[in-house]
Amino acid sequence: QLQLVESGGGSVQPGGSLRLSCAASGVTLNYYAIGWFRQAPGKEREEVSCMFISDGYTSYADSVKGRFTISRDNVKGAVYLQMDSLKPEDTAVYYCNNYRSPWSWGQGTQVTVSS
Repeated sequence: QLQLVESGGGSVQPGGSLRLSCAASGVTLNYYAIGWFRQAPGKEREEVSCMFISDGYTSYADSVKGRFTISRDNVKGAVYLQMDSLKPEDTAVYYCNNYRSPWSWGQGTQVTVSS
């Protein structure tokens, strides 16, 4: 059974960093374009970043461009989101998923940025 597991969230002060990890059981992430998404309280889920596999193409939402970096480790079958210079508006639950054809959503990992 396919299951996505996000980890690495936490509470940090503005300007801090976190590295999120995305792993899966029942599927090998290496073969799919994977995206990171987030949902803040009272808001709809939004796309944060994605990474294709054919050419390593990456994209970022304007709000995180220059601060977040998506990467993948095909040996470990994992996808990461390095988040630097975090801002309070980055506070949300972060999810990873198949970018083109989303699978069932995982539990996500909470990121809280507050002083």
